[in-house]
Amino acid sequence: MPSLPPDNDRDRHGWPALSSEVVEWTPTIPSDLLSRAQRERYRGPYRAAVVPHIADVTPHVSPETSALVAEAGSVITRFDAELGNELAPFSAILLRSESASSSQIENLSSGAKQIALAELGSREKRNATEIVGNVAAMTAAIELADRLDTKAILAMHHALMEHTSPEIAGRWREDQVWIGGTSIGPHDADFVAPTAARVPDLMDDLVVFAHRGDIPPLIHVAIAHAQFETIHPFPDGNGRTGRALAQAMLRANQLTQNVTVPVSAGLLADTRSYFAALDEYRAGDPSTIVETFSRAALSAVDNGSRLVSDLRQIRVQWRERVRVRQGSGAHRLMDILLRQPVVDRRTTATYLGISADNAGRAIQPLVDAGILYEFTGFTRNRMWHAVEVTDALDEFAARAARRGR
Repeated sequence: MPSLPPDNDRDRHGWPALSSEVVEWTPTIPSDLLSRAQRERYRGPYRAAVVPHIADVTPHVSPETSALVAEAGSVITRFDAELGNELAPFSAILLRSESASSSQIENLSSGAKQIALAELGSREKRNATEIVGNVAAMTAAIELADRLDTKAILAMHHALMEHTSPEIAGRWREDQVWIGGTSIGPHDADFVAPTAARVPDLMDDLVVFAHRGDIPPLIHVAIAHAQFETIHPFPDGNGRTGRALAQAMLRANQLTQNVTVPVSAGLLADTRSYFAALDEYRAGDPSTIVETFSRAALSAVDNGSRLVSDLRQIRVQWRERVRVRQGSGAHRLMDILLRQPVVDRRTTATYLGISADNAGRAIQPLVDAGILYEFTGFTRNRMWHAVEVTDALDEFAARAARRGR
């Protein structure tokens, strides 16, 4: 790790940069499993980050950045207000889209159909299962936005990891973690997080910062996120939990009240710049991560608006193709399919509040109209898929990934 300035040293941006400390390395991989060169390279002390407290530090950004922040904040609140009058089913759709994009930043990608299957309990695709865990983390974050403390952050992480890594879910890490390099040791890492002993105090400090009311909301959210990623308080799942924290703070700062703005889809457009902005934050420049979040929000609202428009059009076309009574099971199921595009009889019955035996009466008119397709080929435990919806969701994800090219 390169030499860093002393703790709380302020550079020209007025923000404290990281310093570092020398830590003795205790290998976790038995030496007989390593080559001689590896044993030589990954032994001896290393340097871990010393992260300054920020609870009482006020960030300052340029007038140009402030203008960008104001524009992005206005676009977010307008998007949220417009959809507030038409919540179902777009709240659930945007939440899942944000969760999938956040996971994709960590190279965890899956098609919309597989994610929908995982939500029904399928564990066939691990990536889809992890994305559903991220949906749970985002949901927990929003529900806990009004009481954001360390217990809430631990609950977000628990929701994220409980099905894939229950042994670490909802617990601060007890070991050293680092980014880049190899799994053998931290000596070649791009960034070595603070030692585990420092994590609880740093997270307490971050929570104090997160409750401040004197910082413009989007600046507040971006810096809290960057500080969280710098602390890296968990063995795994830090990026996804940190972006869930950002959603909680958007809600707590009242930038959003109704829906989840898929900011991660904006960050996904240029992950290299996102990670570089985190590096600049650690060097004492908070402006870049604020600008990155603001541009990501603008991109996310544009992409999210296209998704909503596509789904509205699908719903209009469905109602033209299916002539059923207003309020009938088939009519209500069309709205449900926009947020849950794969269903079985049990799920349909649960959503509609009817018996499983009667679920077929809601499903069949949509099959006849080419809206639903049975894809299992089974006689029992059959499942149906709304292809037009998953196509729209997959195209949303593809647009997010294309924008940075």
